Amino acid sequence: MLLLNHSNFKLECGTDEAGRGCLAGPVTAAAVIIPPVFENSILNDSKQLSEKKRELLKPIIELEALDFKVAHVFQEDIDKINILNASILAMHKAIATLKIIPEFIIVDGNRFKPYNNIPFETIVKGDGKYMSIAAASILAKTYRDAYMNSIHEEYPMYNWKQNKGYPTIEHREAIKKYGITKYHRKSFRLLPEQLKLNL
Repeated sequence: MLLLNHSNFKLECGTDEAGRGCLAGPVTAAAVIIPPVFENSILNDSKQLSEKKRELLKPIIELEALDFKVAHVFQEDIDKINILNASILAMHKAIATLKIIPEFIIVDGNRFKPYNNIPFETIVKGDGKYMSIAAASILAKTYRDAYMNSIHEEYPMYNWKQNKGYPTIEHREAIKKYGITKYHRKSFRLLPEQLKLNL
């Protein structure tokens, strides 16, 4: 059973990211402020839900949230500032574009940087504990998946429609065969035998 709020603040924002472990594409974060009364029996950490359920929940969250925003940080920036900083930057970007300024921020995981002096707390496995973080995890995942589906058309041989840029055997085999694209994260270990890949 997910909890509604972590703090005593009415305008509490949950934030989470998707795509941190991928070899290609952006890291995507969402920030969600849910209303003081909100119930949904399916809502859970996006990793626990099927794609069908995530797609079902996406419009419900968008309709019922007091406010939500999604932001991408792309592979060029990931390579420059590293994936942890890029993940936090994506969360900051999502929070920054909210129309409602949150009074408190709850973050999935254990790493975050202060944003605009708003008090915050990091919560390990927060996407399985709090509704706003679970909602953020679903939006981050569905928006990122949609982006990966769109660039799949450009480079179908990597099958991003299926693997979404994660390091599957198929994705690594395609990198070995075809090399890398502009969407690949060059700072990542794209192949176990990195030296054989001509960057």
